[in-house]
Amino acid sequence: MLAAQRRAEIVTRLAAAGAVNVTELAAQFEVSDMTIRRDLDHLAAQGLITKVHGGAVTSAAPEAPAQRTEEPGFTAKSARQQAEKQAIAAEAAMLVQPGMSVGLSAGTTTWALAHQLVHVAGLTVVTNSPRIAEIFHHGAAATRDAAPGDTAAAGQTVILTGGVRTPSDALVGPIANQALRSLHLDLIFLGAHGFAPDAGFTTPNLEEAETNRTWLGTAPRTVVLADHSKWDTTALGSFATLEQVQLLITDTGLPDTAAAALRERLDALLLADPTQTRSPR
Repeated sequence: MLAAQRRAEIVTRLAAAGAVNVTELAAQFEVSDMTIRRDLDHLAAQGLITKVHGGAVTSAAPEAPAQRTEEPGFTAKSARQQAEKQAIAAEAAMLVQPGMSVGLSAGTTTWALAHQLVHVAGLTVVTNSPRIAEIFHHGAAATRDAAPGDTAAAGQTVILTGGVRTPSDALVGPIANQALRSLHLDLIFLGAHGFAPDAGFTTPNLEEAETNRTWLGTAPRTVVLADHSKWDTTALGSFATLEQVQLLITDTGLPDTAAAALRERLDALLLADPTQTRSPR
């Protein structure tokens, strides 16, 4: 099927159903998710559809509030864009050196990064994610049981903030915020539900947005990790403008026009290639 035919069929299905899902369309047309996202980018540029997180809705109707306030659970989010998240995490891990103090906010891409960092010696990790803390806990156990010459990291310190747990397994609220305000880190990595030119970086949970804003004051350098599917997606609460972030690491699925627009606003943009495998640290 030609691209033009496929796009026409997408518009037809959208008119009938009111919304379409990238994964389902990819399966139906037997193409990649990236191909479908390019189709949606093309149709959105023509004003025929409105892109939302994970798919599209008819352009005649405004984006439904549920699309902006939906907070998927950790398991649901971790199944999305796995190759992209792994590539982003591998690039992010290259920024971390032994002995650094780093912050990792809750999120599935920061969770992927945590797996990359368990072998970095002398690392101090602060996180508001019990799942991320658990990764380093298991890494420490592996170190204790390791044979001489094993490459597992030694001397890592992990600090887990307290707080109220969200559906996406983030610890947020006044307790988490107070813990973060007292810290001075070298580098922080934040996840995001969406990023867009006007709204900046967003999350559907208002308390998590506040905690993410608190993260910004803990280090001189902030790196956001967000795959290309989150581009032009606006969730309920903004936690940072594009200009407040020193580096955005996304992936090569990001449209060229989006990359050009982001480079005009960001200090730095890095596109990870999910087709290239980088050896874990």
